[in-house]
Amino acid sequence: MAAGFLEHLAGDRIQVLSAGSEPADAINPAAVQAMAEVGIDVSNEKPRLLDDTALTQADVVITMGCGDSCPVFPGKRYEEWALEDPAGKSIEQVRPIRDEIGRRVGRLVSQLT
Repeated sequence: MAAGFLEHLAGDRIQVLSAGSEPADAINPAAVQAMAEVGIDVSNEKPRLLDDTALTQADVVITMGCGDSCPVFPGKRYEEWALEDPAGKSIEQVRPIRDEIGRRVGRLVSQLT
């Protein structure tokens, strides 16, 4: 959801890489539906494993609960966003998570552009 918001709000001004330390097999259907409700289509996205290449290319790394499983590289800006995991949640439970992610991404975009 964060990558969807970032691409939507920043367009081509910011390159977005999204990956996880333990990616699921598919995007959460409730997250896809929640994002569609705000006009953002993430239905074609695929979960990807976080690798060192993505991290070395990044200027800012946003983590969401990966703890010690996320490698850390000196000189990178890291932010930990402690948010509830939407996995297994209903659309009603995912909406507030989506909205908080959207607020945080909006603040990040205003800082970076």
